[in-house]
Amino acid sequence: MEKTAEISDKPVIQIDHLVKEYKSSDGTIIRAVNNVSMSVAPGEIVGLLGANGAGKTTTLRIIATLLQPTSGHAQVCNHDSITDPVGVRQSLGYVSATTGVPDRLTARELLTSFGRLHGLKENAIKDRLDWLITTLSLRDYIDRPAGRLSSGQRQRISLGRALVHNPPALVLDEPTNALDVVGSRDLLDTLDRLREGGHAILLSTHRLHEIEHRCDRFVIIDKGHIVAVGTRDELVGNSGELEDAFFHAIEQGAHT
Repeated sequence: MEKTAEISDKPVIQIDHLVKEYKSSDGTIIRAVNNVSMSVAPGEIVGLLGANGAGKTTTLRIIATLLQPTSGHAQVCNHDSITDPVGVRQSLGYVSATTGVPDRLTARELLTSFGRLHGLKENAIKDRLDWLITTLSLRDYIDRPAGRLSSGQRQRISLGRALVHNPPALVLDEPTNALDVVGSRDLLDTLDRLREGGHAILLSTHRLHEIEHRCDRFVIIDKGHIVAVGTRDELVGNSGELEDAFFHAIEQGAHT
């Protein structure tokens, strides 16, 4: 039986029986995501864990309307990713594993443009920029072209782009991948504050030690299937470390 990560408190992010199939070059059907269901409530951080190729990024891209599922549903604030993608994008901030920040634009120019795309008034954009500059420590390079910035600085700008319209939901794919230790800690501290403000946050990462004590729940996925769901204490039990629990869940999943 498929394991399902669900909570009862009106989830902000909800995916039900999600399936994504691809056809390989030899005509074989590959199921990258296989009947995955999970939810994220307001004021909750859920960590999506899995090895490369497990289906994490595909799942997150479906939620963000960048891919269409083969079957099943992904919703954000009751907006369906297929029938109401605009509603999803208005309610969601998405950060990909690659920053996608244009080299020629400054952070101020990029964030202002995205604020306008989301329909914010100029005074609201200014207020959000002030908040982002302080929260993400952008002040030293807010007016510097992105092409002259480090990968970590560009990732901070990418997060700012996801937050500029103050969405109730955040989906982050390897958000600390390009950050150093200080940058990672600052970003995770920011996510803690956003959770306290009621945001629903779904993130994937390979750096288990960074989020072991940050996430409210974890969903472990392997070969497109959910193989374990729970809080850190529920998953770890007597094993001592989240990493040990992760490998144990993968091994157990391979035998079911």
